[in-house]
Amino acid sequence: MQHFTSLAPDLFALEIHGLVKSFSRPAVDHLDLTVRAGEFYALLGPNGAGKTTTLRMIAGLVRPDAGCIRVAGIDALADPVCAKHVMAWISDEPMIYDKLTPQEYLEFIAGLWDIAPELAAPRAHELLHWLDLLPHAHERCEGFSKGMRQKVALAGALVHDPQVIILDEPLTGLDAGSARQVKNVLRERVRSGCTIIMTTHILEVAERMADRIGVISRGRLIAEGSLEELRRQVSQQVSHQDGDAAGNAETAGGASLEDTFLALVAEQAEAA
Repeated sequence: MQHFTSLAPDLFALEIHGLVKSFSRPAVDHLDLTVRAGEFYALLGPNGAGKTTTLRMIAGLVRPDAGCIRVAGIDALADPVCAKHVMAWISDEPMIYDKLTPQEYLEFIAGLWDIAPELAAPRAHELLHWLDLLPHAHERCEGFSKGMRQKVALAGALVHDPQVIILDEPLTGLDAGSARQVKNVLRERVRSGCTIIMTTHILEVAERMADRIGVISRGRLIAEGSLEELRRQVSQQVSHQDGDAAGNAETAGGASLEDTFLALVAEQAEAA
């Protein structure tokens, strides 16, 4: 399924420079981040690290105190409406209209994007089929489980064929079947040239699906790369510590993403 015009692979789908946002304390602290077109990028970090705030600023839901955001080459702060046309935002709490059916919801969202009915109808049918929602297409959403609601929200986010998809903990609370369907849809979108930026606490998902992983702590990016590159960074840190450096580095070199993530966050906490 590919209706959108994908970005050239040598372009950046997302560019963030000097991003700052404070509430009672700094939530995002001069963050720099770039994501390539067609990339599956996972943003990881402990609770309160600034992940959701960062995604909300990218999506245009929260305005930064300073910095710049470009989505698919569009200045998202100067032209937020244009930026929203090329991206989709899906939160961890699906926001849909309970009194509508999935079919009606997709028709409503397509209307907001001014998609012609002759295009919207087959696109909605395809999305409902893809997410195994066709048997429930004419049932009101108010009786749906969280997993089904999340799939309806995902279908609504994809109906205008965004180039960039931003997801905040999209698999939280989903059963195994629903999670697999969502992951399959996301993989297919990336294969079609779409860019996905996702936060998750399910590290196995990031390990298996992400092309690159960014680790954020205290509002700053502290590490970035493929899992193998992150492992090497931890190995280098371990090799500079006292003790059996060679043995520890070898262990770190084969570590899981969970072990690697915890080591990076612990090292940042010690340095703070």
